[in-house]
Amino acid sequence: MSFPVVAIVGRPNVGKSTIFNRMTKSGRAITAPEPGVTRDRHVGSVEFEGREFLVMDTGGWVPRSEELFDSAIREQVSYALEECDVVLYVGDAQTGVTDSDLEIAQMLKKSSRPVLVAVNKTDNFNIEAEVPQFYKLGLGEPNPISAVQGYGFGELLEKICDSLPERGDKSIERPRPLIAVIGRPNVGKSSLVNALLGEQRHMVTDIAGTTRDSIDSVVRYYKQPMTLIDTAGLRRKSKVKEALEFYTTVRTQKALKECDVAIVMIEAQEGLLSQDVKILQEAVTYGKAVILCLNKWDLVEKDERTAGLIEQEVNERLSSISFIEKLFISAKDMQRVHKVLEVALRVYEERQKRISTGELNRFLEQLMERQPPPAVKGRDLRLTYMTQAEAEPPTFILFSRWAKLIPENYQLFLERRIREQYGFQGVPIRLFFRGKKQ
Repeated sequence: MSFPVVAIVGRPNVGKSTIFNRMTKSGRAITAPEPGVTRDRHVGSVEFEGREFLVMDTGGWVPRSEELFDSAIREQVSYALEECDVVLYVGDAQTGVTDSDLEIAQMLKKSSRPVLVAVNKTDNFNIEAEVPQFYKLGLGEPNPISAVQGYGFGELLEKICDSLPERGDKSIERPRPLIAVIGRPNVGKSSLVNALLGEQRHMVTDIAGTTRDSIDSVVRYYKQPMTLIDTAGLRRKSKVKEALEFYTTVRTQKALKECDVAIVMIEAQEGLLSQDVKILQEAVTYGKAVILCLNKWDLVEKDERTAGLIEQEVNERLSSISFIEKLFISAKDMQRVHKVLEVALRVYEERQKRISTGELNRFLEQLMERQPPPAVKGRDLRLTYMTQAEAEPPTFILFSRWAKLIPENYQLFLERRIREQYGFQGVPIRLFFRGKKQ
């Protein structure tokens, strides 16, 4: 499944972050009356009347530097047009149409992307009377909204959904598993894809961020076809460093939503950085199979104990998701590159695994005899029934008379025992507890 992307574009201080927060029902964006206060990267999911899409708030990287300000606005629009399927242009009813609005409108009119105009801050009738002036942008009908109060949002979301690409089964064109190769710039994503494909499909240099486009490639492991999604890079160099980081994040999020297996690459010499941990945790949250590839292993000074020590350090840093697969590779020298597809296919199959209800309840009965949950306030918390509700990711429902009292440490114990019994290496599993099943 391919997720369409909607880009929120506009001058600083028109309310883009507030619109993003309301669309995604989150409070992640920092909003304030001063222009340019959005500093976080914002990519989120939106569901409305059966349609799902990603929305990106492009205001986060506009610099305070006056000499870079105009070029940053232009880059914001240019990158948004490359990455998105629909543009939501936001104007401010209180300030009206400015020269910046007219300049950006000219850029948008040259694009083939559909554009919707939202005129924000129409909080009362007098201000709403200013909305018609936005027709002069030449981008179509302006839609009055109030991001703070929610006025006009339902109608706007309907129009956005109507403008999204038609739903098509793109998975027919892209053989599964879909494998996303993700990571920070210059950790070797394109080198790995090239090594797996055996060709220079992607431009590779030693300069971070030099991949010109995101390209899907089909590769076969024995007779099994699979699709590699290379999320590296943008189509042009940026004068604003934050722009590169922002749109790398956009592509990473889009790939994470679409893929079955996430290959997260880091440099073995550098080890895990906070950004790497965040990507790994997001992949697990999305329910994807995960492989951590420690690349450039050829550059590490090592002996026979080095790999074990590094893996132990990684496991300690990732204690809550230590089930992910780890591989030490050198994409440049082709060291253990063949193992990447082998492990990717294995964790993909683990993610699809289903255990019969009968087998699960035999396992549960034995577990309750040997290690039942501890009583809480004199209440017997024994689990009475277990079933697998879903695969991709594996999801289990367990029943107890006092389901809400099951301690967190026992839930973690249950997950470990399920993994010991049935595998699921490299795959997150989800446990839900319900009231007693009769």
